[in-house]
Amino acid sequence: MTDPTPVFDDLRDESEELDRLVGELSEEDWALATPAAGWTVAHQIAHLAWTDRSALLAATDLAAFGAEVEKALAAPDRFVDEGAEEGAGLPPARLLAEWRAGRDALHKVLSSAPRGVRFPWYGPPMSGASMATARLMETWAHGQDIADALHVMRPPTDRLRHVARIGVRARDFAFGVRGLTPPEEEFRVELTSPAGDGDGDGGGELWTYGPEDAAQRVTGPALDFCLLVTRRAHRADLAVRAQGADADRWLDIAQAFAGPPGTGRPPKGATE
Repeated sequence: MTDPTPVFDDLRDESEELDRLVGELSEEDWALATPAAGWTVAHQIAHLAWTDRSALLAATDLAAFGAEVEKALAAPDRFVDEGAEEGAGLPPARLLAEWRAGRDALHKVLSSAPRGVRFPWYGPPMSGASMATARLMETWAHGQDIADALHVMRPPTDRLRHVARIGVRARDFAFGVRGLTPPEEEFRVELTSPAGDGDGDGGGELWTYGPEDAAQRVTGPALDFCLLVTRRAHRADLAVRAQGADADRWLDIAQAFAGPPGTGRPPKGATE
């Protein structure tokens, strides 16, 4: 059995890296628009704080979390935006403090949960390690939105392995959420990890998923694959390649997160 400890530490490190990016921003910077339509930097952090709070309720207060699920069912198209909007209206210092307190509390609960315990969620129940992995994926993805708004380049790290793993495991979901039948055969995915030089071109170790002799294959830098499955960049702007019709189709629709796919990002240079 894989030791889940690294994902808890990696989630903490990913959050702290994003904290360093936003911790000293001016009020004007908190109001900057990000690539997510209608969301400012404040909305991005507010969403992370809101989701951390929901995860904490799922792990500690089933009745309160059940009430949150009812709210989501009553407004499935609005509850995420409404949660972000509420938090974004707070003064930046208070929003930052609430995000820090919430994520610290969640880290303590998840990292100390007994093995085998599963927590309810808006989708299937998740183990503490799986929930931490999902939180890391969201923290990285929304952090990318913030970095784009600030015109900051973030050096990729090996923490991307968690994002990549979710992206691979969510293959069938990506088909299903669009009303498509998932392929029956497994795919081979080969990703080059960041080499530590900060350029994201790969050059590190090879992360592999699926049978080595699979006919359907996906290859490329891990950073590009993670940008693809979090829908933070358009496929045309990434060095991820497919071999096989089903794998090619997957790269058009891949997503690592639950919920509707949204519109994604347009290609660079695309006109309105």
